[in-house]
Amino acid sequence: MQSSAPEAENPEQHWQARYDAGSTRWDRGEPSPSLERWLALTDLRPGAHVLVPGCGYGHEVPALAERGFRVTGLDVAPTPVEHLQAELKHRGLQAHAAAVQADMLDWMPAAPADAIYEQTSLCALPPAQWEAYAERLWRWLRPGGELFACFMQTGREGGPPYHCALPDMQALFPEEHWIWRDDAGATEHFNGKHEILRRLIRR
Repeated sequence: MQSSAPEAENPEQHWQARYDAGSTRWDRGEPSPSLERWLALTDLRPGAHVLVPGCGYGHEVPALAERGFRVTGLDVAPTPVEHLQAELKHRGLQAHAAAVQADMLDWMPAAPADAIYEQTSLCALPPAQWEAYAERLWRWLRPGGELFACFMQTGREGGPPYHCALPDMQALFPEEHWIWRDDAGATEHFNGKHEILRRLIRR
């Protein structure tokens, strides 16, 4: 995610163009180590519904489904959604997981979810859209639901990915709406960036 999309540009077209060009350097090709950090902390049990917004190729979606969670992966671009749908079918996980093409700022689940695994969506959005996105995350969850947030640290201006400074995140996810529960450390990226990992509980 090197170049920034103009905020007025259609997000589906922008991100689909990245996939068409093979410009997906954020994709590890496997589930992020951050997922295991969350699973070591969470009190959720198999059967809980987990949302994975901005999932891309969605390696975490089948990984969660194979552990017994009900999972919905969301992405605005059709190519990764189609890829994930085929992968879920190939692995026989369609009864437990779904891949949905949607704009995260417009989409709502049929019922509040138990958890959100937020890894790459926030840092891909222009900061002007963060407040609207944070409101969506709060609305997607049931009271007491978990948000496992991977806050990208780039140490520079611009994006995507955009730098998610911790003080800014604490203002974006204020204590009147969220309980900041756990510091789960950090996950390094090959490009020198890293994510700081936090578990929040929706009030």
